[in-house]
Amino acid sequence: MAHILLVDPADIARKAMRGILARGGHRLAVVATVNEAWEFIQRTVAVDMVVLELKLEAEDGLKLLEQLRGDCILKLLPVLVYTGSAERETVRRAMQLKVQNFLVKPYRDDHILAEVGKACANPWRDRHFEEEKSFCVMMGYTPDGLHNALRQLHAGLESITALLQEFARSEDGKGAVTQLNELAGKAEAAGAWGVVEVLTDLRDKAEKGLWPAVVGGVVSLNLAERMIFAHLNKDLVPDAFITDEERSKAEEARMRAHWFNAPVENRCPVVEWPQLALELDALSGCPVIDSVAASFQMSATGHPSSLAPLMDLAEKDPGLAAHLLVAANRMRGADEHDPEPIENPRLSIGLLGEIKLAAIASGLVTAEERMMTVPPCTWTSFWKFQIGVARMARYTCRYLEFNSLEPRAYAAGLLHDLGKLLLLHLHPIGFQAVLDYARRENLPLSAAEQKFFGCTTREMAAHFATKHGLLPSYANVMRWVGDPAQATDDAVLVASVSLARELCRQNHVGWSGDAMTDSVRPIAETPGWAILSQRIFPSFNLEKFEAEAHAECRELKLELQGQLSVAQV
Repeated sequence: MAHILLVDPADIARKAMRGILARGGHRLAVVATVNEAWEFIQRTVAVDMVVLELKLEAEDGLKLLEQLRGDCILKLLPVLVYTGSAERETVRRAMQLKVQNFLVKPYRDDHILAEVGKACANPWRDRHFEEEKSFCVMMGYTPDGLHNALRQLHAGLESITALLQEFARSEDGKGAVTQLNELAGKAEAAGAWGVVEVLTDLRDKAEKGLWPAVVGGVVSLNLAERMIFAHLNKDLVPDAFITDEERSKAEEARMRAHWFNAPVENRCPVVEWPQLALELDALSGCPVIDSVAASFQMSATGHPSSLAPLMDLAEKDPGLAAHLLVAANRMRGADEHDPEPIENPRLSIGLLGEIKLAAIASGLVTAEERMMTVPPCTWTSFWKFQIGVARMARYTCRYLEFNSLEPRAYAAGLLHDLGKLLLLHLHPIGFQAVLDYARRENLPLSAAEQKFFGCTTREMAAHFATKHGLLPSYANVMRWVGDPAQATDDAVLVASVSLARELCRQNHVGWSGDAMTDSVRPIAETPGWAILSQRIFPSFNLEKFEAEAHAECRELKLELQGQLSVAQV
């Protein structure tokens, strides 16, 4: 694996080079100017080859070549000129400056990878040192002994920097020469001939009293230090060559340790409720899964001929439905003559209109779908359960003839578990840690949430709904769906969603967050039915409703799995 520096201001060249080198297993860093390149190489000496475009921003790339060839350390660094300019004089000057090769764009994979192989066959930094195996035999060293000598040389280079500046202030040529000679002897003994050259050059300048040049030579000493470090740590990837994806993975690993180790390290709750409440309040909207957000953005910004596809998306996604309901009711609330709230996600699309929807689409708050994959939880299984509860809540209200509640029951069912999306956005690793802890300790998910946050995701959702202007009835469902007997308002709506949730859970429609069960609790024993039973006629046939509700739920499960039941064929 080689570390390649590309000096080219063109984005397309950068993207092409990154792809070619990635296919060869190599790393790339990119700069745009000669000064940036020079500073980068000085700071990150572990560059294996430079790929240079000659036509840079208002300057000639050959200037970098001249700087490199004039430096006693960097003069060996391979430079591949790969440019769109191939004038005869330019080629001649480049060849005089000993470029590895001169190629003309467009890039060719085989040429680039061949040049990288050529540069790595005899690495330029190694040419500043004796070959280790034969040198150890000649000097009677063990490899560890040689490495120790190089480490001592590295320490000596660090310490002599301050001494040289003091010698320059006092113009003590004799002291400077003595120290430089002593360190040069150590460099010879360690086979570091590049370092010997740097020290010898500085000694000659000190003997001649060229003190400004001696002080300026400290830069070469620093470069020699970094070269020794790179030589001793050949497998170390310099920070500048670490990709954004690798940085993200490293940060993710750190966060995983922070969250997953919290219980055994007695650091729970990891985030206290006051802080979590502030984070919820600061959200500009409800989080939407990234893949759903992308689909909505494509539809909303493509000048749709019909709003129907957007309505379908809004009606079938909990995060998107919540976000659009908040936006629509904020707009509606601004009209003093039309105070009725919007409770249906489909209607919110029509109210907002194409222009407003395009603006909303570009600013959606998102949550990463991949972070929700903690088997048996996945975004798909979570989504199936939310849709299932919505559909069964509407079905229940229709069957029990709570007709005015049907639209609200569907939306409430869709939004009832919104807290998990909120947590996934705010603390994605925390979301995973909660699920893992509940599984390992065989705890209800709500107990694990309390452990890590001092509250449940239902409480998070209810707080968000209240703060951001969702209907109070939806907030009540979020808060009390697990214990409808506690509902002080909207008890029938809460109970309808609670019963729908129980039906979907028993029929294994998606992932509910609760422990899976193969036992079926009679509807009469469910918390929701204790409330609903008080609103029906005495002649109501519960046995028939129970059979038909389970059948409807099983049909829904097949539909969500993309299958057809026998009755539909």
